[in-house]
Amino acid sequence: MAEITVTTFAEARECYRNKNLRQALYDAGEVIMSDVVVNLHGDEHRDRRRLENRLFRRDTFTLYEQDLFPPIIESTLAPYLAEGKAELVRLGHQLMMNLAAFTAGVDRPQGTPEETFHLYDYLTTFIEGATLAHYTGDKNAKIAEIEDALTAFDAEFLTPGMARRQALLDQFEAGEIDTDDMPKDVLMVLMHNQDRLELSKETIRREIAFYMLAGAHTSATAFNRVVHNIFGWLADHPQDEHRVREDRLFVQKCTHETIRLQPSSPTGMRWALADIDLSSGVRIAEGDRVTLDLLSVNRDQSVFGDDAADFNPDRALPEGIAPWGLSFGQGMHACIGQDLASGVSFVDGDELDTHLFGLVPAAVQTLFDHGCRPDPDDPPEMDASTTRPYFGRYPVVFAAA
Repeated sequence: MAEITVTTFAEARECYRNKNLRQALYDAGEVIMSDVVVNLHGDEHRDRRRLENRLFRRDTFTLYEQDLFPPIIESTLAPYLAEGKAELVRLGHQLMMNLAAFTAGVDRPQGTPEETFHLYDYLTTFIEGATLAHYTGDKNAKIAEIEDALTAFDAEFLTPGMARRQALLDQFEAGEIDTDDMPKDVLMVLMHNQDRLELSKETIRREIAFYMLAGAHTSATAFNRVVHNIFGWLADHPQDEHRVREDRLFVQKCTHETIRLQPSSPTGMRWALADIDLSSGVRIAEGDRVTLDLLSVNRDQSVFGDDAADFNPDRALPEGIAPWGLSFGQGMHACIGQDLASGVSFVDGDELDTHLFGLVPAAVQTLFDHGCRPDPDDPPEMDASTTRPYFGRYPVVFAAA
């Protein structure tokens, strides 16, 4: 077995599209990631993804963005706006946890900040499970801890939620309600199609934990980074100050550029199921492990220009190149929630009133609509507990809109 690292955009795109390269990023995290959709391959992956795609459609995303998410965003922000300040790391995790739980189908009957952070405690444990390959302590003890957390999460949140949805399915089968009366979330989709999927309770548990993990952690990290990058851009380009309020596409462009430069996972990883010859001449043998270095791929100057390493929301791109680079992957394993998280690119002829901006841009936009600025008396701090570039604290203040 050879280790092959891909650093160019063209090679990475070709790898993502090759069906003989199987997901390898989460091999050590089976306690959480075993048989979840991102880890499946071939027909099993196609069948699960095809069903879940029924939820992850443009009309559902529009409903989320225009009707269902704004009240959650406003209610989460309300106490911070009343106080006139916030710590963005905590706020981002609280906000994205609420939204990710809604999408996954994890009911929050109390609806309190305390319940949100209790649920987030479960999520941080699940994150440790997904990234177990990087854990330096006793892995067997950590796996046992994660299994205990999954069991407790199931009893406290998942089982009651499944009972509520089963009651709705019974009403639906009896003709008492229609599909519009049922929750539009992943758990409902899985339960409604259980006759086709035949998933075990343990698989459903892991699938829901994965969707929470993917939605909350990655979006909260992006949320913080986008705000930080906008602050930096406005400091260097004060003439653009008006755009953050008046140009509704500006924040989305900043989000896409942030995701390109700072992907939630800096690498992709694949196992070769057969011998592969890339167009560049690189040969990959069956059994090789391929690492996609996204920090290099998304800074490929032949694609993104000489300033590819710089943050520039007004970057001109070649035709067919997404502004977020390959951070969401491509091909059959492209991120199923990318349009929900960051929206779609605006093209000539689109209407702003029907444009899908995305969850992260919408949340960031709400901050700036309320005059969000760095706290001049309390500068941000990086998280010293990890080598990854995460903020530990990011104090902000709000001015009158």
